[in-house]
Amino acid sequence: MNPHTHLRRETRFDITIVGEINLDLILYGLPRDLPVERELLAANFQITLGSSSAILAHNLAAIGTTVGFITCVGRDSFGEMALKRLAESGADLSGVIHATTGTGTGVTVLLPHGPVRHILTYPGTMAELTCADLDFEYLASGRHFHLSSLFLQTGLHSDLPALLTKLRSWGLTVSLDTNDDPADQWGGVLDQVLPLVDILLPNEGELMRIAKVSSLEEALAKVGAVVPLIVVKRGSRGALVYERGVTTEIAPIQVTAIDTIGAGDSFNAGFLAAYLQGKPYAVCAAAGNVTGALSTQRTGGTEAFRDSQLRDQFIREFSQ
Repeated sequence: MNPHTHLRRETRFDITIVGEINLDLILYGLPRDLPVERELLAANFQITLGSSSAILAHNLAAIGTTVGFITCVGRDSFGEMALKRLAESGADLSGVIHATTGTGTGVTVLLPHGPVRHILTYPGTMAELTCADLDFEYLASGRHFHLSSLFLQTGLHSDLPALLTKLRSWGLTVSLDTNDDPADQWGGVLDQVLPLVDILLPNEGELMRIAKVSSLEEALAKVGAVVPLIVVKRGSRGALVYERGVTTEIAPIQVTAIDTIGAGDSFNAGFLAAYLQGKPYAVCAAAGNVTGALSTQRTGGTEAFRDSQLRDQFIREFSQ
């Protein structure tokens, strides 16, 4: 049986996710080069659900995937607001942990400048979640396990290889989106985790930094020797699927983007939803292009998915 159609007994969720959660505070219209000791006025401001893990969980649930999500939040209003917004999607939050250390929930301030942006993050409780905090049976009640933001969740690192090994032994498949490494080292636990991953979901720059090479082709060959399936997000240029030495290009969805924040995480949602339905990888990537493009039609990473009329109409129009 193909591993991506594997079904375990007594599954509760399609996918379980361990990850960070925070609010995104987005200020539009500020200059790319920010002077100090000046009052700079934004043209617009939005507060949305942020963090790669929570955006993925929200958007997967919004399109009908059953999601179990474990995170650690502070006992503060930011944590309450973020959890409330995620709960509205239908994701299960019964495994959420509240920090006992007094550390606050993390927050990200984003300053978009056309196709690029400043990303300023206070990690807060992101780094406090450890594998010892996790309910293994809860995680293992999914058919698939996903991890995002590897380098922000430093508390998981010491026991993460053992956790993934055990989940795989219980029949789960595993996907990873590392996201950026703020230290720009791209090593440490990553080298132990990659051989335990069935699907890697980077963008082009991340994949080249993971491989420590200067071309996409070299990166695919190097990392592809370790990970059986690599799906590369290329924004307005679509996606690439690399499986056992064979590269397939997936054409993009042509839309006018309002905001690209969270588009990569939204791509992951479409890809994984289709993957869990047993669809061919190229079809999964095409589904990822649809949900990634959908995300760009509203501010932040989840607002387009909260608009059920837009979401359902867009997916119907552009899906294969």
